[in-house]
Amino acid sequence: MLASLAHGTRLDVFLLLIEAGDEGITAGGIAERLNVVPSSLTHHLNELKATGMVDCVRNHRQMIYTARIPAMKDLISFLTRNCCGGRPELCSPQWSGDERIEALSGVMGDRVFNVLFLCTGNSARSIIAECILNRLAPEKFRAYSAGSQPSGRVHPCTLDLLSNLSFETSDLRSKSWDEFAAEGAPKMDFIFTVCDNAANEMRPVWSGQPMSAHWGVPDPARSTGNDAEIAAVFNDTYRMLNQRISIYANLPIASLDKMSLQQRLDEIGKDL
Repeated sequence: MLASLAHGTRLDVFLLLIEAGDEGITAGGIAERLNVVPSSLTHHLNELKATGMVDCVRNHRQMIYTARIPAMKDLISFLTRNCCGGRPELCSPQWSGDERIEALSGVMGDRVFNVLFLCTGNSARSIIAECILNRLAPEKFRAYSAGSQPSGRVHPCTLDLLSNLSFETSDLRSKSWDEFAAEGAPKMDFIFTVCDNAANEMRPVWSGQPMSAHWGVPDPARSTGNDAEIAAVFNDTYRMLNQRISIYANLPIASLDKMSLQQRLDEIGKDL
């Protein structure tokens, strides 16, 4: 596909067909617009058809050519899969309104969005965030958490905090983010980092190109002092995460285009 588009005439033809949209354009119309000899144009159109970039249908005695937009989107997605610091959604094509509603809202009532919260140890911040979202909007979201270097245990102060707030804690565990990149793992729609270290690390390749943002908060597990002072730090972590996640849970996802939604997600990370 790239080799096909690398030729100047074929690139001009493809751009013209994109401009023509679903109505397409005849071979004669292309030749006239681009001032290309018909015999040469036939060769270029056949090359574009062979690589799947162009479709043609007969309309009486004329052949109507159209650009295959899905093929171009697939090509761009392939090229941008691992770009933008692991956030390929920033490089992918803008979605149309119908695509946005189908892909992001999922007709809202038919499914929930899967959300993954990441930090380094998966013992405090990401665990707290997981619990908050699952309580706030279980009808819209299913939250998970993981760590780049999981500690292997949930911090005791995290468990105390959540228990005091009447959260169920028996199923909580510290786990690697590799679990969610493995075959058969739940497909994530959103991924949020809640610590600076995890945001700067090379993350796995997530299937489905989930949208992501950084909502970093200080690590309460590093706090020092007496029991009351440490508990106060964990309470403050809960407050910050609860504020951000509450804003996120109330976003009108289905009514936002992709770039607007990304902007809102990034802005949440600046609100404390």
